[in-house]
Amino acid sequence: MKKKERHIILNALVYPILFVLLIGLIHLFQFVFEINFVHFGIYPRSIKGLIGIVSSPLIHGSFNHLFNNSVPLLILGTLLFYFYREVALRVSVWIYLMVGVWTWIYAREAYHIGASGVLYGLFSFLLVSGFIRRNKQLIALSFSVIFLYGSLVWGLFPIDIKVSFEAHIWGFVAGIVLAIYYRKKGPQKIEYHWEEDEEESDEAPYWMEGASVQTNKTTIKYSYKPKSDKKNPPNI
Repeated sequence: MKKKERHIILNALVYPILFVLLIGLIHLFQFVFEINFVHFGIYPRSIKGLIGIVSSPLIHGSFNHLFNNSVPLLILGTLLFYFYREVALRVSVWIYLMVGVWTWIYAREAYHIGASGVLYGLFSFLLVSGFIRRNKQLIALSFSVIFLYGSLVWGLFPIDIKVSFEAHIWGFVAGIVLAIYYRKKGPQKIEYHWEEDEEESDEAPYWMEGASVQTNKTTIKYSYKPKSDKKNPPNI
């Protein structure tokens, strides 16, 4: 692996690892000191719930909840920062805030915690953005995301009352909105342009019938067309 490529991969890992470490340490702190931070979650349409817009994704109800969010966040976050490094940080921040605000505006009256809304935003951004940009490599990435985490779509439905499907929906919507909004930034469709190597000359050369000249890439055929000369007519 080239040094430059290794550097790009390591940079792509930085933010996802830092975020996963942060939410892991916060949950460990809860567990060790037997503290429950659930009241720092989003409580829709209430003043006390506003703080959850920032703090909610950092809080998890159990180690199982934490693990189920951490692994996909690490994988999808790394893919985002590797393939879309020009806009990755902005996309991540906007998903984080949009999910929080929209969940506060419209969701069930309960405390909503966990980073699953952010996870769904990353999922939908990577899924949709490749098709919008029509870049073969990014389309392949979109199919890979479907293969790895296509089952996430079930989380958009109110199957389990204990799961905040509203945050999942808002995260999914946020990812699509940002994929459309940032479609002109970052990697684009690769277009190939072919240029002709032949140069036109102002002088018309004389060639015999059926003769040809070979250029670098193109064979150009010429036909004999003499100039009219009344005094010295051409010999045929």
